[in-house]
Amino acid sequence: GPAAPPSATGQEGTRQIPQETAQAISQLEIQVTKDPKDYQSWIKLGHHYFDTDQPEKAIQAYTQSLTLHSGDANLLTDLGGMYRNTGQKEKAIESFDKARAMDPKHEPSRLNKGIVMLFDMNDPKGAIASWEELLQLNPEAKMTDGSSVKEFVTNIREELAKQPKQ
Repeated sequence: GPAAPPSATGQEGTRQIPQETAQAISQLEIQVTKDPKDYQSWIKLGHHYFDTDQPEKAIQAYTQSLTLHSGDANLLTDLGGMYRNTGQKEKAIESFDKARAMDPKHEPSRLNKGIVMLFDMNDPKGAIASWEELLQLNPEAKMTDGSSVKEFVTNIREELAKQPKQ
């Protein structure tokens, strides 16, 4: 039968990768094949995979770069985000903790750790602990949707207070 028209809904995994991104990816893939120790190309490749909804490939590229180079807190946080997207929540937490250890003032790792603790691990107290650290660094910290972390924490505390004690 005739080919179906491309979907315009932009579902994950089905969206078209822009031409220049696809070209950048294939050039970087050639580069890391030629020089597997080029950690910066691995990082760039990881970011392109991240941006094009290819979390498994992003994890491989980020991990490869981290075996060659210690990386930084942002890279470890991106890796944690990709672990979260593939359902590996413990590994996500581990990556955020490494980021935090590497940069004691790092905010995104604490924000993301709280999100995984709350929504994926069902651990509101763990989430609050991570966000309290974030708020000590930045009282004006925002959630990914732009809302206030402080208000979010207050709301969770109120919810917890209403629950019967176990």
